[in-house]
Amino acid sequence: MTSRSHEDLPEHAKERLHAMRGDGGHKALFTSDLSVNEFLLVREAGFEPVGMVVGTSIYHIGFQQARWTKNEEMVVLTQALYHARELAMSRMEEEAEELNADGVVGVRLKVKHMSWNTDLAEFVAIGTAVRHVDGDKRFRNRKGEPFTSDLSGQDFWTLLHAGYRPVGMVMGNCVYHVAHQTFGQFFKTVGQNTEMTNFTQALYDARELAMERMQNEAEALQAEGIVGVDIYEGNYGWSSHVIEFFTVGTAIVPISAEHHIPTPQLVLSVNG
Repeated sequence: MTSRSHEDLPEHAKERLHAMRGDGGHKALFTSDLSVNEFLLVREAGFEPVGMVVGTSIYHIGFQQARWTKNEEMVVLTQALYHARELAMSRMEEEAEELNADGVVGVRLKVKHMSWNTDLAEFVAIGTAVRHVDGDKRFRNRKGEPFTSDLSGQDFWTLLHAGYRPVGMVMGNCVYHVAHQTFGQFFKTVGQNTEMTNFTQALYDARELAMERMQNEAEALQAEGIVGVDIYEGNYGWSSHVIEFFTVGTAIVPISAEHHIPTPQLVLSVNG
């Protein structure tokens, strides 16, 4: 991960965070993108929200030429998209550290291209920083930094009550060029039911690379496993044969030897 420095935070971000902390005569006030149900469950789990935290990075995505008939990773593009997301995540974590939070829940990663330049994209990480009400710092990760998680407030509550805790949001990506068919390959498949093995192998390999990199991040956090994994596909305006696979989830570790799963309860609505 990118090394962090609070000096990287914009001045207005510092002012907002200090106001939420109650510095300078301000009354402490938290902000949150949690729903009402999520807020109440996070509180019931022993945590209090201390503020909504944001990280962003506007990144220039470089150029890489693909070979027409070659399945291959576009390493320049892979590294650019990973680093941009990492910068956004790191800055969000800096804000959480500034609030003396123990973690960030409900993290969302967004990306959008700038209308004035298609080579520029903004990557944004948003979540709600939380702190344990008893000041229990064991919920921080093995580096002593706030944990991150894309779990909802409900899933966060369920995870803790089942004897696990999140240690970090982990991700992996791969930008891959899917080779075009040669004329010979095209004519062999005209009118035929047949697997397009070239395309199958390319997409399979790209997903596997993204998944492997996510797992490597979890291993670095000494996690037992990853929950809530999602795999996203994106093109971002490149050639139709260039695609990114991005995978993300929450790495977890056990906090007790026994894992009690709360019994599901039937709830009937009384609304008409």
